[in-house]
Amino acid sequence: MRPDVIDLREFYRSRLGQVARKLLRRRIRQLWPDVTGMDLLALGYPSPYLRQFQGEAGRVLTFMPAQQGVHRWPIQERNQVALVDEMELPLPDASVDRVLLVHALENTEQVTPLMREVWRVLASGGRLMVVVPNRRGIWARLERTPFGQGHPYSPGQLSRLLRDNLFQPSERASALYMPPVTSGMLLRTAGAWEKLGQRWGHAFAGVLLMEADKQIYAVSAKPRRRRRPIAVPLPAPPAGAAGAAGSVVLTMNRHRANLDED
Repeated sequence: MRPDVIDLREFYRSRLGQVARKLLRRRIRQLWPDVTGMDLLALGYPSPYLRQFQGEAGRVLTFMPAQQGVHRWPIQERNQVALVDEMELPLPDASVDRVLLVHALENTEQVTPLMREVWRVLASGGRLMVVVPNRRGIWARLERTPFGQGHPYSPGQLSRLLRDNLFQPSERASALYMPPVTSGMLLRTAGAWEKLGQRWGHAFAGVLLMEADKQIYAVSAKPRRRRRPIAVPLPAPPAGAAGAAGSVVLTMNRHRANLDED
């Protein structure tokens, strides 16, 4: 079940959500250090992670799925969010340079149509970044955060999914090593948890980030040779069925004549 937009907003307003946003935003920036002049599409609930790209990217488009709901963003500036059908994005083919999926892939009910639509709007040579809960992480096991909702992925599962949908996985990162608790002491030491996790515990991160390149495959369609049917003799028709037998013979003769013409 997809989280409601109100629940997502309240999580990122909480102290735990603010810490998670800070740590995850840092990892996103490390994978995309420069998007100057590029058109960036963010889909799902990505607004907590987009402030760093404003003024740098050529355009920042923010789409939220209709099943989830939408709210205005930025609050004090001109709205940059649209409510869309994630299976029919209102963009022309090959129109954006970067696509960021946050709280999107793990919550969709139709993974392949979503990924094909992302592939369609992404320009040739464009890049996709997917942010999903880590199957082995503790964040995916507790439902009190948005990362405990939907379908979590292991690195291998996410890589195969991208390959199956015409993307070539490249860079990979992880984040959120601290437990998803509201203890003030743990939240104050979140940076230390991240440093230890990056060094020792990649498998137990709360969130996976994977970048992928759009791939275009040329498929050569070769004409298939028509196979001639194997003729099987029919049994002799019973008495009184001469007319039916004649019809069968006539039909077979016409069929053979058509094959000879081919």
